[in-house]
Amino acid sequence: MDLHDTIVAVASPPGGALRGIVRLSGVDAVAVVQNCFVPDEAVDLATLKRARRITGNLPLSNGLSLPGSLLLWPTNRSYTQQPAAEFHTLGSPPLLQAAVAKFCSAGARLARPGEFTLRAFLAGRIDLTQAEAVLGVIDSHDEQQLQRSLSQLAGGIARPLAELREQLLEVLAHLEAGLDFVDEDIEFISADELQRQVVQGQTLVAELLARMQTQTESAELPRLVLLGRPNAGKSSLLNALAGDTSALVSPIAGTTRDYLVRRLQIGGEWVELIDTAGIDDDIAPGESIPAAAQRMTQLAREHAEVIVLCLDGSRPRDAWETAALQGLSQEPGDQATLLVLTKSDLANPADDTDDHDYIRTSCVTSAGLDQLQQELTRLLAGRHGGDVVPATALRCRDSLSRAAIALERARQAAAHQAGEELVAAELWLALDELGQVVGAVYTDDMLDRLFSRFCIGK
Repeated sequence: MDLHDTIVAVASPPGGALRGIVRLSGVDAVAVVQNCFVPDEAVDLATLKRARRITGNLPLSNGLSLPGSLLLWPTNRSYTQQPAAEFHTLGSPPLLQAAVAKFCSAGARLARPGEFTLRAFLAGRIDLTQAEAVLGVIDSHDEQQLQRSLSQLAGGIARPLAELREQLLEVLAHLEAGLDFVDEDIEFISADELQRQVVQGQTLVAELLARMQTQTESAELPRLVLLGRPNAGKSSLLNALAGDTSALVSPIAGTTRDYLVRRLQIGGEWVELIDTAGIDDDIAPGESIPAAAQRMTQLAREHAEVIVLCLDGSRPRDAWETAALQGLSQEPGDQATLLVLTKSDLANPADDTDDHDYIRTSCVTSAGLDQLQQELTRLLAGRHGGDVVPATALRCRDSLSRAAIALERARQAAAHQAGEELVAAELWLALDELGQVVGAVYTDDMLDRLFSRFCIGK
């Protein structure tokens, strides 16, 4: 794509609304707008030197005149660091598309997905972590994800990374100056100060890695799987949490043959709640429908972030349930697990003697449902907190890990006085990895993968 082209696209969300926005950017953006837009007051757009809002009309090719406001940035002090404009008007999709066609007839071309943000990145207006934060804002499912994306967009990751890169560059400048004057009795940086600076860099990289450790793909909602024996009350629990009767409920064991997925909010965060077929050891492996249902239950269990193990509180534990509880005690694993005693209104007190912490629920009396939601909220907050959008975490983990390894090698080389050349070489490797995180080092393929996920107009 030619970055000097003037591009145009609808920038407001799809569908009808009270207001819609058409966005333009490019070296000829002012000229394109001037060829189309008719201001209410006499003003020469080409002579403007600062941002301004102007009311007027946009004559369309079908003879209609579309009223609206023009927000014009005539200089490079815009999001894309190019002349830019936004036409705010009625939010009718056909009218917005007609406005786009009008600007195209005046010399603009349709923008590609993410091209506005790509131009901002290439111009140095934002770094790659902030570009990913823009995508995070677009893809946010709830308030928590939105605030996380806005925090990163405001520089939550960019600032500490920029400070770290500046610090390492300064250390390198001292080291390489010492190498240039190796025959002179001049110390540009002491051994203690070199160690301190490298350790400081290691600490910051470790903190960033920790912030990214629990993130998952933004397109994937957290998965909560209801697991247990047939007729353990899983479907009733799903209906109670979802507030409807999507899952078929019956006293006959094995009613659920497939898994049922519901999207709902828990603690303000969207999740996928999955009701699975009851685990039945008597079903032989094969191609039968019950066997397929058992395989799907196992697959859902493997990909869950939180397992809600449902135990029928109206009867004693069977062998599988006892083994499952023992397995939790011996090997907690990476998945979070909540133990739920269902049918607490029919509870069997004689079978409540072990040391596990249960949440006792009843879908008849609604007992324990609030406590279950609170526990799920706590677990989700612990596994999805932080201020790093998942796309950034997934892309940057490896680079940050390699930077941490390079900094450790630099620290060891400095500690053993292995030579300033080796220390400098490791610091350059660390800087290269950090450069890939912020986008100072990038490839066209990497940019294509990122910005192709944006919607047009962003």
